[in-house]
Amino acid sequence: MDVLVQGAGPTAPFLGARDVFEIDHDLDKPVHVHVRENPDERTWAGHHDDHHVLNISRKAATSAMARELALHEYSHMRRHEEGHPSHTLSMDEVLFLALPGRQVEQRVLTQCYQLANHAKDIYADDITLSVGPTDKLAAFLESELAAAVSDRPSPNRDGHRITAGADTEMTAVNAAFALALLERHDAISPTSRLYDLAHAADEDTPHVSVDEFRDRFASFADDPDQSTYRRELVDLVRAYVDSQPSTNGPAAD
Repeated sequence: MDVLVQGAGPTAPFLGARDVFEIDHDLDKPVHVHVRENPDERTWAGHHDDHHVLNISRKAATSAMARELALHEYSHMRRHEEGHPSHTLSMDEVLFLALPGRQVEQRVLTQCYQLANHAKDIYADDITLSVGPTDKLAAFLESELAAAVSDRPSPNRDGHRITAGADTEMTAVNAAFALALLERHDAISPTSRLYDLAHAADEDTPHVSVDEFRDRFASFADDPDQSTYRRELVDLVRAYVDSQPSTNGPAAD
């Protein structure tokens, strides 16, 4: 497994992740790591005919989570190479099957793509958590959820809610995903603070149930074929859209 780090950044996290990853897995194509200057650059993987690309900010590349982030992206690359349905199924096809004749806000459609990314992450992290430690991921998910919950809208003196940076509905979905992923791998304690944070996220939105979406994420098959995965993702998207009061019912036209 070849890893080439490009840009001014550390190499140790990416080579260390490679050494851990290739104990049980391998990649046929080389990985080009691009360390970006933008501190807000999201870590993500790209796939080309002859190589993969791992894009990561310098901030993330020098963080305590750098090796775990690299392991996560290598896992996505493995799923892509093996043609796993979570990484090959067209989202356009899913939306066509899930929402025939429906009128859906662009905001909600964007959130549907975020749900699909969570589903992809479940199958990537089935690999990640089989080769790497779970404690740092659990701490990371707790930290991310705590930040989102603290950024939630709060009532003003008139009882109306004040807009804040975090979307309460997606925060609830993110909480459901975090719990489902960690429970899937027995990587969370019953006394984890994540449960309290998930409860707070659930109370913040009347439309999205954390328990419902945790159960949906948790029910994803361990090794689905294309048809099974398509059905699971269609059901997930449809359930989320149905939870939105502004998108219920058929299209106006």
